[in-house]
Amino acid sequence: MARKPKTADKEPATGMWRGVADHPLRHQLVGEVHARPFLGIETPRRIVHYAFLTGEKQAAEDRKRIIELCRGRGLDEPRHAKFLTLDLGKVRLRWEQHTEFTTYTLDTGVNARAPFKRTDFVDVLPGADLTAPGPLIAASQVALVAAGDGDTLIERLFDPTSLCVITVDHEAARVASDFKAGPDGMTRILIEDRGLGPQRAGVLVQRLIELETYRVLALLALPEAQKLQPLMRRVESDLADIMARMREAGGFDSNRQLLDRITTLAADLEAQAAATSHRFGASRAYGDIVDQRIQAIGEAPVSSHRSWASFLRRRMGPALQTCRSVEARLNDLSIRLARAANLLRTRVDIELEQQNRGLLESMNRRAKMQLRLQHTVEGLSVAAVSYYVVGLIGYLVAGVSVAGVTVPVGLVEALSVPVVVLGVWWVVRRVRRTYANRSG
Repeated sequence: MARKPKTADKEPATGMWRGVADHPLRHQLVGEVHARPFLGIETPRRIVHYAFLTGEKQAAEDRKRIIELCRGRGLDEPRHAKFLTLDLGKVRLRWEQHTEFTTYTLDTGVNARAPFKRTDFVDVLPGADLTAPGPLIAASQVALVAAGDGDTLIERLFDPTSLCVITVDHEAARVASDFKAGPDGMTRILIEDRGLGPQRAGVLVQRLIELETYRVLALLALPEAQKLQPLMRRVESDLADIMARMREAGGFDSNRQLLDRITTLAADLEAQAAATSHRFGASRAYGDIVDQRIQAIGEAPVSSHRSWASFLRRRMGPALQTCRSVEARLNDLSIRLARAANLLRTRVDIELEQQNRGLLESMNRRAKMQLRLQHTVEGLSVAAVSYYVVGLIGYLVAGVSVAGVTVPVGLVEALSVPVVVLGVWWVVRRVRRTYANRSG
């Protein structure tokens, strides 16, 4: 790997400004367009490419292994870079980390008679601990051969039923592949160099490798779409049944049961949508990259052979359309379930409000009855208390008569009745007003 020259590009671009500090990401963003440069390739060469699905932990462990490989050979370490090229004599290793996958690309010599053969890292990079960072998702070999060697190799190496042959760069190269895995499990791509030159050959090889990798990644969503279809059919059937029952349903309990069913369906569907939304979004992005790479290659069809664009779009188109259809259907079902749930919830709320209104009216009637009963009880209590108070007055007057003072007890009791009744009534009323003010 070529060491970075010492330049002054890390100095702040202050110019005429004072106190200017670089944004922490400025140099990273400026250098992003140079992160994965095209490398020149001499003819004849063989390029072996592997793509592994890697999570965050797997990517970190893989980076450690690459750092150890660089240390063992006295090369710069990729502390933060996601791209690395190691020149190891006859072999050049290109390592890249992407969002969800990591790629290893080996640039080795080629035998014109047998341009494709099985390659092990142990043979090419002895002593390197290059354990696979994750499950292998794409593997391909690209053979770059001299002009005149293509016809025989194409007839001998590829399946004519799926063979695609094109010319690129104004017939500076002819490219052939049948997009099938060979005996070693790798897809084979043959490039016949008719005047490309190292730089254009490097550009072409990288674009073909990326096209092969991204076409496989774009189809990762297809199994997810196929697994979702039975669930969506069940949800659609249950939703239709719920809507039919909702037209006939009446009463709070039946509507609440329907709401519980539709809430369960919505939860199941949303869980699946959350689990697959990333995969469907990535599939769209990868499909767009495949289209971009096909356009960038600038292919020209060869008579009696299919072009790459027509073959890939015809074979990938239905699968990608299935993924898009399932995603749209999933979103549509989610919206329909939400509408149905809102409608049912509204009906339940209305019925609940009606029940609450009836309950409040019943409580009001009971309160009025209690008030009337309270008034009756208050009247009786006034009479009872007045009776006892008049009786006490009679006892008091009788005691005075025993002391020698003659007082007519009956007359005094009779005269005290109005006064006692009014006094007790006033006290009861005062107490009731005091409690009413405190409670208010």
